[in-house]
Amino acid sequence: MQPLAFGLDFGTTNSSIAALLPDGSIRLARFPQSDGFTDAFRSLLYLEQVVTAGRKATKSWTGPRGIERYLAAEHKGRLIQSLKSFLSSRSLQNTEVFGRRVALEDLIAFVARDLRLEAEKQFGVPIRRITSGRPVRFVGSQKPEDDAYAQARLESSLRKAGFEEIAFEFEPIGAAYFYESTLDHDELILIGDFGGGTSDFSVLRVGPEVRCHGRKPEHLLANEGLGLAGDSFDAKIVRHLVAPALGAGSSLNSAGKILPVPNWVYFKLERWHHLSLLRSSETLNMLRSVERQALEPERIAALLFLVENDLGYHLHRSVQDLKCALSEREEAIFRFEDGDVYIEARVRRSEFEDWIAGELAAIETSVDRVLANAQVQARDIDRVFLTGGSSFVPAVRRIFDTRFGRERISSGNEFTSVARGLALAGHNLR
Repeated sequence: MQPLAFGLDFGTTNSSIAALLPDGSIRLARFPQSDGFTDAFRSLLYLEQVVTAGRKATKSWTGPRGIERYLAAEHKGRLIQSLKSFLSSRSLQNTEVFGRRVALEDLIAFVARDLRLEAEKQFGVPIRRITSGRPVRFVGSQKPEDDAYAQARLESSLRKAGFEEIAFEFEPIGAAYFYESTLDHDELILIGDFGGGTSDFSVLRVGPEVRCHGRKPEHLLANEGLGLAGDSFDAKIVRHLVAPALGAGSSLNSAGKILPVPNWVYFKLERWHHLSLLRSSETLNMLRSVERQALEPERIAALLFLVENDLGYHLHRSVQDLKCALSEREEAIFRFEDGDVYIEARVRRSEFEDWIAGELAAIETSVDRVLANAQVQARDIDRVFLTGGSSFVPAVRRIFDTRFGRERISSGNEFTSVARGLALAGHNLR
């Protein structure tokens, strides 16, 4: 069956494409990986310098294949994650890749192009028209102009990737379309969409009557968003467990003066989209100098090993494992081991919740604000639909349980509901 519309959820951590079929069903593109298939395409880019016929060239791999190539490589190339988090930054226009400057839009296009080509193989048709999600507030955005700038860069990237007609819809609205497709009655709902880089909230009216008579602007009562989510939680785990083991807070002896080890390195270590950028000749030389002067050189050596060997993916996986374990249990073990680096610590869920208290408070404030802007009370909301990986975090769940009652909370297809809904939205927007 020829698809009627396509939805693209280009995420900070994972991406997906969904197709709406003529019979009303939704089909997700599935992507090959070593142990089968996945409908979550990792939004990462792996680059290597290869020699062909005596000439050096840069080759790229993305998604599951990028991970597999990176893990198999004896000498690591460049693994770049969370590229979407740079979109609102006017200061980061490009980065150096093997001695050549490459624009951020081109790096994102590498990922989006492979995502499109893999989906086209499965659906059997070219994908030129797409409804793409965007967060209510991009990471790092301070004002509406920043969001407009970020969206324009994302659109440029998608056009470079081969998409020709691009319509944008807020990601929580995409999730709302998906939830609405399951209803046989009208509801006033609050959508909470938790991505890797952003948390977005929308209050809107949905249901068969809305579908029947057509969606109108007044059906959307309010939108809110903030540039923090799963990656911000990860940052606190890195700050409290990883950075101290790698020399954060330690000192060095410079010409007889005891000085602190530069802390900006650890600030970048906390952010997946900055971590790969540490692997520059300038930073590596600085770390080697610090190691020679450090009072605890073994810790700086471990940091140098992590940066030099581009172990961001391994670290990301260990952090994710801990978050998942603490979502299921009151206590878990964090473990990261590779070469010169060995970190192991027992972590209680209550500790983790203390670390992310500021982020939780910001989410609570955003939820209260979207209700206030919609001019409704929590008791007026018929259903809360939560989607995205961080919706599994118990402390996040409690925010909604406390305000709305557990019986009114729904979830499902946490990693693909936005793409599914965007395919529905794309058909309605035609």
